[in-house]
Order: sequence, then structure tokens, then C-alpha cells
Amino acid sequence: MMLAGRFYGWLWVDPLMGIVGGLVIARWSWSLMRGAGAVLLETVPDPAVAARIKETIEADGDRVADLHLWRVGPDHMAAIVSLVSDRPRDPAHYKAVLNDVIPLSHLTVEVHRCAPLREAA
Repeated sequence: MMLAGRFYGWLWVDPLMGIVGGLVIARWSWSLMRGAGAVLLETVPDPAVAARIKETIEADGDRVADLHLWRVGPDHMAAIVSLVSDRPRDPAHYKAVLNDVIPLSHLTVEVHRCAPLREAA
């Protein structure tokens, strides 16, 4: 484009290319800020992922007491799951079940035992 400006006398080509370059850089920097901001602010990646974690744990009758899910990098998520069960299993069991459903870079599982509910006579 610089040659077109020189040979044809188009003096406006150089500033136009500067504007186009600025727009390309602005678009790239905006996407970089959004991605980095999501990681730094620990936004929930997708509410559907949290719902899938809860459904997976509660399918066997356990109950999710607390769930914290956050992004630790591009396409990497971490979670802390606190659950209550009257038939608790080892945390490794819950980690394996969740890993089959949702790939997490880091997962902490906290298991609390509760007394089973008794039916009223």
C-alpha cells in the first residue's frame, strides 16, 4: 500500500493503514483483556458446568453442600466440592466420577457424614 501512495500520490494511504493497524491491535487487546479479566476475577466459567457437577454428585443420593468453581487459565477450571452423605465414599471416588464427566485441572472434595433420615412411624 505504501507503493500505491508513492506512485499514485495517495497521501491518505499511510494514515489509513495506521488506523487499520490500530483497529487490529485494539480488537486483539480487547479479547486479551476479557480473557485475562475472567481468570483474574475468578468468574464462574459456565453455570451449566456447575449444574452438571451438582447433578453428577447428587445422582447417587449425596447432597452438594457447597460448590466453588472458577477458571484458573484458558480452558482450565478448578473446583471445590463439599458434600454431605449418609453413605459417604472416599473423596477419590467422587474425583473419579467427576473427572469422567467434566475435566477439571484441580479438584478438592470434602465429604461430611450425616445421619440417615428415619421415616416417621
